[in-house]
Amino acid sequence: MPKPEELLAFALEKYPERVEVAPLAGLVTDSARRNERRPAYVTLAVPDEVVKQLRGPSEDRDHLFLVKIPREVGERAGSRILLPGEVR
Repeated sequence: MPKPEELLAFALEKYPERVEVAPLAGLVTDSARRNERRPAYVTLAVPDEVVKQLRGPSEDRDHLFLVKIPREVGERAGSRILLPGEVR
């Protein structure tokens, strides 16, 4: 089984039309920062099919990832100036 980052890179390169992306901020229904009695948490509103995929045999589940893209990378994505290392 490939590492998560390898699986994600493969899916985005070879099957981008099959990858579903939803901004996390639009799914948050509740959240709280960590305190001395409990860890931080986020409650998400997701389709029932996603919830069903969280249980059961691992070979029957889809792969779900929480991906962080740093703000600086997002800013670079919108820039028309290419920096070294961004050229393909």
